[in-house]
Amino acid sequence: MKKLLIASAVAALTTAAFAAPNPATATFDVKLTVVKACSVTAGTSVDFGNADAGAAPSTANPTNTINVTCSKNTAYTVGLLPSNNSLVGAGAMKGTGTNTDTIAYQLRSTVGGTGTAWGDTVGTNTKAGTGSGIAQPITVWATVEGTTNVLPDTYKDTVTVNVRY
Repeated sequence: MKKLLIASAVAALTTAAFAAPNPATATFDVKLTVVKACSVTAGTSVDFGNADAGAAPSTANPTNTINVTCSKNTAYTVGLLPSNNSLVGAGAMKGTGTNTDTIAYQLRSTVGGTGTAWGDTVGTNTKAGTGSGIAQPITVWATVEGTTNVLPDTYKDTVTVNVRY
């Protein structure tokens, strides 16, 4: 009988030592890779208002607000490029239709006729920032640099906002 009890005990211990765990387990990861990103909106037109031919425009230092949204801690630069591809931000507003007259203007990162020129050469005349995940407003100013002694018309130009990150 003792031998039977000992054999039963050994069998029970052996079975318990090799029994599968209950519950059986495994693991897996939940993963998302967040990449840096930026977006930009350009606001409204920079509007100099009206001017009599040969006179200064009614709005001397018009502004526009650019909103840059970049992911947290993402360094970026904002460059402005007029349609004539001037890397120093010196543009030319053109008349409509067959009118070939132009009015020169300068984009600026600070107010006034002597404000800092704002162009599209990184490290020279762009504006730098660091993203926060929310829109960051940046003001751009413009000044008329040329004569308004031109054919009466509506003059305009298109500026491209380049956000590099």
